[in-house]
Amino acid sequence: MTSSFGALNTAYTGLVAARQGLTVVGENISNSTTVGYSRQTVTTSSITPASESGFVDPLAVGGGVSVDSVGRIDSALVDAQLRATSASDGYAQETATQLSTIEGALNEPGDNGLSSSLQSFWSAWQNVSNTSTSSSAATAVIAAGTRVAGQLAAGYSAASQQWSAVRSTADTTVASINSAATQLAALNGQIRSVVAAGGNANGLMDQVGTLAQKLAGLSGATLRGNRDGTVDVLLGGNPLVAGTTANVIAASGSGTLAGASASPVVIRFVNNPAATATISGGTLGADLAILAPADATGTGGAIAEAAQTYNTLATSVATSVNTIMQSGANAAGVTGLSFFALDPSKPAALGLTVIPTGASGIAAATPGSGAANGDIANAIAGLTSSSTGPDSQWENFVVRIGSASNAASSHAALTATGLATATSAQSSISAVDTDQETTNMLLYQNAFSAAARVMTTLNDMLNTLINKTG
Repeated sequence: MTSSFGALNTAYTGLVAARQGLTVVGENISNSTTVGYSRQTVTTSSITPASESGFVDPLAVGGGVSVDSVGRIDSALVDAQLRATSASDGYAQETATQLSTIEGALNEPGDNGLSSSLQSFWSAWQNVSNTSTSSSAATAVIAAGTRVAGQLAAGYSAASQQWSAVRSTADTTVASINSAATQLAALNGQIRSVVAAGGNANGLMDQVGTLAQKLAGLSGATLRGNRDGTVDVLLGGNPLVAGTTANVIAASGSGTLAGASASPVVIRFVNNPAATATISGGTLGADLAILAPADATGTGGAIAEAAQTYNTLATSVATSVNTIMQSGANAAGVTGLSFFALDPSKPAALGLTVIPTGASGIAAATPGSGAANGDIANAIAGLTSSSTGPDSQWENFVVRIGSASNAASSHAALTATGLATATSAQSSISAVDTDQETTNMLLYQNAFSAAARVMTTLNDMLNTLINKTG
């Protein structure tokens, strides 16, 4: 039979368990708005009654309650899904932003777009064909050509500036990744020490989870748990964090759009520069894809492809107009004149300039047909309807960018919804429900009061037994 003093100990264990429960409830409520905090709960078990010399007391009911652990409520599967969704959303949002910027710089459709300038240019040539001896018509076509050249240069410059901005953003993102990786490696060391000493590392694990999700959103990094409570972070299968070691990364390659083709931007591990860090997710993955050089198939980096389109258009406008005008003659019968010049030391879009300064520099007539003839000017004006001419090339580019931007925006909306869903799923498991915690608080409060009442009653009984019996 359990002694009265044993019953006191049983009641005492109840007090300890209830007090621990109240402590955890207080911790949960205090951190109900803390980002990354995972709800904790007390795990208890009943203490089995001990037997002496093999004798089993049929009236023994147990030795009270044992507080076994303070657990952290989470789901490895849900957390992994959230990290994967964060990586996808980071990539999608950055891609949509950059494509939208490219599309916005086109100013299409609108009066300030290149399409409008090209139409004005061809219309000016049509006026020259009708009044080939008019100095005002010549002045208008020169001004229209200058405007086309200026817009092509402005478009290329905008692409170059955007490329440099994204390149700078990539460096900043790399610095953020390295900072998070270094913090996570330090937390791994703390967790390892606490767990080895039998302590509670729940708060440290919450911080690791927050950093891991940040790294996933920035770089698409994945997580691998270790038996000692630490985690490893992988980039394309290579360790960014291995236990307490952070293998920091650095961006290398060209700092300007002009050098992107010869020296593409890549991410390497600082401790092993020969190893490329494969990053295909997160905002950094999107930036690397955006910064990629143009290729022969037109599927390279979006910014470089846009810049290449401006160069191609500049070359196309210059070549098509010059080829026709060189076959004509001006009012004085001079042939072989060119309207545009291309500076070979610059990208074509930046090196395109108008040569004529007046009517004498414009060959609008068929040689030998007289100054009033405007057939050559008319032929140049007809380039507007060419299926392979500048207008068609620009239209195809605008449609392609518009479609890509629209698709990226739609995908970004889907990934944002997916991220919200994954975040909600994690919150439903790990977040603190203050209503539930209030209920738990009342439960533990009542348990504490009841255990205290038992101790008081036992104390009264013992007092009567010891002091008031003969």
